Amino acid sequence: METHVVIMAGGIGSRFWPMSTQEYPKQFIDVVGCGKSLLQLTVERFSTLCPITNFWVVTSEKYVDIVKEQLPELSEDNILAEPFPRNTAPCIAYACWKIKKLHTLANIVVTPSDALVVDIVEFQRVISTALEFTALNNSIVTIGIQPNRPETGYGYIYAVQKIGNTELYRVEAFREKPDLNTAKYYLQVGNYFWNAGIFVWNVNTIDEAIRRYAPSLSEIMDEMSLDFFTEIEKATVSKLFPKCDKVSIDYAVMEKAENIYTLPAMFGWSDLGSWGALRMLLPQDGDGNACIGDDVRMYNCQNCIVHTQGEKQVVVEGLNDYIIAENKNCLLVCSLKEEQKIKEFAN
Repeated sequence: METHVVIMAGGIGSRFWPMSTQEYPKQFIDVVGCGKSLLQLTVERFSTLCPITNFWVVTSEKYVDIVKEQLPELSEDNILAEPFPRNTAPCIAYACWKIKKLHTLANIVVTPSDALVVDIVEFQRVISTALEFTALNNSIVTIGIQPNRPETGYGYIYAVQKIGNTELYRVEAFREKPDLNTAKYYLQVGNYFWNAGIFVWNVNTIDEAIRRYAPSLSEIMDEMSLDFFTEIEKATVSKLFPKCDKVSIDYAVMEKAENIYTLPAMFGWSDLGSWGALRMLLPQDGDGNACIGDDVRMYNCQNCIVHTQGEKQVVVEGLNDYIIAENKNCLLVCSLKEEQKIKEFAN
């Protein structure tokens, strides 16, 4: 069974405004100052698992040129353009139906494009283990992250029974983002894991699951697939894809399917969902400040994050627990305690 990697890269990353904008969202930005975008880092950490010909990027029509620029080695046939956002279930179905058109025995990893992984070697080992399982079983595997704090910003996977001598556990349920007391309980109990949104299955397993639990979606995909890899594919997708219900893969399939397992892992994962999360992952000075920029100077500041672009000099004095971020003609100065309001500012 050959491995394929599907990368979901259509989000707008509004919580990272003004660095991330609707025109150029965070998955295409060098967020951590390493010289590569999050999308490029995602491709890089999967590169040992399969050739670039087996990578597929699902993104918005307006981001196709950015994907081409950042991944010039990727075939245009492997860039799937959504005419309208329809959440993760149609996104994933589109990719899996297109893969199955040519690769009827594909083993597939589906991943977001905007997460960060620190321990790449362990990440690759975990994904390889999951792929070995789905190659031999009609099962869905989701990667569960071992929590190290009572996090209220992530959904959780509730695992109940270890499978033989494997590292996998049967999934009993998926839990929505909890309040703080519930998150503390999850951490104490020990069999609740963060949902990283990374799924592994073979193409026939996900085909059967969507047909069973989201039949209207499979009907649209069947009709679309008739024109895949033809000159009228774009027109057909533009006509039919907007008819899909706007629904997540968790709601459409994962919360209903019975053959779901999780592989708990620790490889330094973060979904980079906020400026605060990014600050915790970046190198910090003795006062807890994290900076990305060519010339950033901090005086009497604590627990701040500064993110600038270009060669401009930035001087910050006397701030505690603040975000200072700029992009072109926008400058944000916001308390980390109020960063949930950034989506409102972006709108």
